[in-house]
Amino acid sequence: MENKNSNNSYLSFRLGEEIFALHVSQVHKILEMTKVTEVPKSPDYMKGVINLRGSVLPVVDTRVKFGMTPIEKSKSTSILVIEIELGGESVMVGLLVDAVHAVLKLEAEDLLPAPRIGNRYQSEFILNMAKVKDKFFIVLNMDAVFSMEEHLSLKELAEVREKVTKDHLSASK
Repeated sequence: MENKNSNNSYLSFRLGEEIFALHVSQVHKILEMTKVTEVPKSPDYMKGVINLRGSVLPVVDTRVKFGMTPIEKSKSTSILVIEIELGGESVMVGLLVDAVHAVLKLEAEDLLPAPRIGNRYQSEFILNMAKVKDKFFIVLNMDAVFSMEEHLSLKELAEVREKVTKDHLSASK
């Protein structure tokens, strides 16, 4: 993860109608949906665990973590195996997402700083806003997402994206 900034590739994925992205250095694997073993007394967003080449991998329903209805499995449902920093150590986690979109090459001019509006937590979770073909989406800081106990508000994140889009359109006129 040392050369994080020298690589400008990001993996985009969908939750509901929103598109998000993660730096590819955090993504280790993309898996098809598989049977997840439930773990009693785990948080509501913790779907359970899977066996990944002999290791136990916790799987999180990213939709629930973002305050949405639980994921409805479809052909496009995937598990992103990512590495996050949690309590000072690297941890592998599986993220259930509605669909994986594409690997995007984003240059510095495509990445805008996270706006400082709305909920006090919001800006911690947003690394950047990314502009791709006049559409904006949120580049997430997954370490921050998992360092909090409560749910993120997808509605607030969508409002941030809409505000950035509107501000950018009015600035470019």
